[in-house]
Amino acid sequence: MRSLAGPVSWPTRISMRLMRECGMRITAALGVALTMVWASIVASSAIAQDHQHSTAGAAAPADSRQLVMFPEPMRLHTITSMRDHLLALQEIDIALSQNAFDKAATIAEQRLGMSSLELHGAAHIAPYMPQDMQDIGTQMHRAASRFAVDAQTASVSNDVRPALAALGTVMQQCVACHAAYRLH
Repeated sequence: MRSLAGPVSWPTRISMRLMRECGMRITAALGVALTMVWASIVASSAIAQDHQHSTAGAAAPADSRQLVMFPEPMRLHTITSMRDHLLALQEIDIALSQNAFDKAATIAEQRLGMSSLELHGAAHIAPYMPQDMQDIGTQMHRAASRFAVDAQTASVSNDVRPALAALGTVMQQCVACHAAYRLH
């Protein structure tokens, strides 16, 4: 066995020792795999311990997102609506993976696009939202309608890339809103 320059980690030494002592021809790839598995177990353990030490007795970091106050029925309706948005995104992803572009377009337009605003009661909820939050929501709904068009185009062109980029824009609006606002 050739010597390695520099310090050798103990998982690597154990793997090398096992190869020598067993007298079997274990490929280098298996040795590396064993080392990587062991290293990931050790790293996971260290991260978990570090997390426990850093949070023990310390207050959780303050949520710096803007708190938006909704009447309780509207808050529950909005959360239900956002969960449906998430479910719609999952269904769109599945449809795209099956090349069911028209189905993805229909889901997007009916449940996320501009056509869905009445379904979600957007006009009743908007007055409780800060203007920037309203703008992000409108951008998300418009982006979903643009995605629906790109998904329909993919059914003809068989090029899903523009639709995937458009779907990324939809999700970008979700991330922006959730990063900036929280509901009470």
